Amino acid sequence: MNSTTHLNKVATATGSPYHYTPTKAICILFAILFSVSTSWHAFYGIRYRLWWIFPTIFLAGGGEIAGWVGRTMSSFDVTNRTGFMIQIVCLIIAPTPLLASIFIIFSSLTQKIGTWYSRLSPRLCMFLALDIVALLIQGGGGGIAAGANTDSQQKLGSNVMLIGIIFQTVAMVVFMLLAIEFFTRYALNKPVRKNSGGHGQDSYSRSALHPKLKLMSIGLSVATLFLFVRAIYRLFELAGGWNGRINSTQWYFNLFDGTMVVLSMYTLNFFNPGPLLFSVPEVTSSQGSQEKLAYATSESSPMQQV
Repeated sequence: MNSTTHLNKVATATGSPYHYTPTKAICILFAILFSVSTSWHAFYGIRYRLWWIFPTIFLAGGGEIAGWVGRTMSSFDVTNRTGFMIQIVCLIIAPTPLLASIFIIFSSLTQKIGTWYSRLSPRLCMFLALDIVALLIQGGGGGIAAGANTDSQQKLGSNVMLIGIIFQTVAMVVFMLLAIEFFTRYALNKPVRKNSGGHGQDSYSRSALHPKLKLMSIGLSVATLFLFVRAIYRLFELAGGWNGRINSTQWYFNLFDGTMVVLSMYTLNFFNPGPLLFSVPEVTSSQGSQEKLAYATSESSPMQQV
C-alpha cells in the first residue's frame, strides 16, 4: 500500500486524514497574516542590515505560509496528498527558526544591559545547537508521518515528532529560567560573576534601563510565551496520538498553533529589534564600563555576525 492509498483509506474511514475538513477561510487568513508579517520582517531586516533575520524569522514565516497554503489545498480536497504532506512537515518545524531568533535577540540584550548578570554566553551557541537538533528531529518525524504507508508508520512519525517537541520544550524551559534569572539579577543589581579586576557586585552601579530596551525585553518575553504555549499544545496533541481528540479538533490547532505563532511573529514586528535594540548604545556602569567595553571589543554582537 503506497502513501496515497493509505491517505485515501484514512480519509474514507474518518472523512478526512485530519479528522475534519480544514476551513478554507481560516487557512487563507493565516496564509495572508503570515505573508504580511514575513514581508514586514524582511523590510526591517534589510533596512537595519540584520541579515540573521532571513535564516530565522523570515524562514519561519515562509514555512508557515507554505503550511497554511497546504491546508488551503486540503480545504478543497481532503485527500490531496500534496497539501497534507506540505502542512504536516512545514507547520511542525516552522516555529523552530523563529525560536532561534528569540535566542539571538536575548543574546544582544544581555550585551546591551550587562553580560555580568547572565549565566549564559552571549553567543548562546548551546541553545542554537539544541534548536537545530530539535528542527532535524521534528522534520524527520514529519516526513515519516507525511509519507506513511501504514498506520504503524504514521504512529512512528508522530512519536518522532513528539520527541523533537519534548527536546525543544525542555530547552525552552531552561532558557526561560535563565532569562528570568538575568532580569531578576539586573533588577536587584546582583551580578553572577566578578569583573576582571576581581571586584564583585559592589563594583557595578546599575544604570536605568533604556526605554527602548525595556520595550524590547517586554516584546521578547511575550513572543517567547506565545511559542511556549504552542509547544505545550503540540506536546499534548502528539502524546494523544494521531486519532486523539486534540489532533482531531480543528479549533485547537487554529488557536494553539496557528494563532500562537502568528502572534509571536507580530509581537516581534511591533517590538522590532532593529529600532528598539540596535539604535541604543550599550548600558554602562560606573566602574564596570571599561570591562564591558573591552568585552564588546573582543566579543562582537552575534546579530552582526550572522
